[in-house]
Amino acid sequence: MATTNEYIEYVCEQIKGVGEIRYKKMFGEYMVYVNDKPVIIVCDNIPFVKKLECIEEKMQNAETGYPYKGAKEHYILDIDDITFCKAMITEVEKVTPIPKPRKKKEK
Repeated sequence: MATTNEYIEYVCEQIKGVGEIRYKKMFGEYMVYVNDKPVIIVCDNIPFVKKLECIEEKMQNAETGYPYKGAKEHYILDIDDITFCKAMITEVEKVTPIPKPRKKKEK
């Protein structure tokens, strides 16, 4: 089951105010960016955040899972808890670098 447009809009609405938010469809699922930094991957209507040291203590009781086959284990973000989500996304955004632009292949 792929992530629905309604759900990705809901995720973005829940974290509104933490920075400039946008999302990009990737392989039928979505990456949510805050200030051009990839912070949430949403697969099958489940929001995942990387297991990072900066949120480890606060996310210790969170469920974990794999967003896609071959991925590392991620935390599952309780997107319904707005205050908690915003706090976690703020911490993740601080330590996440902006991806370097990919060079286009020459033909």
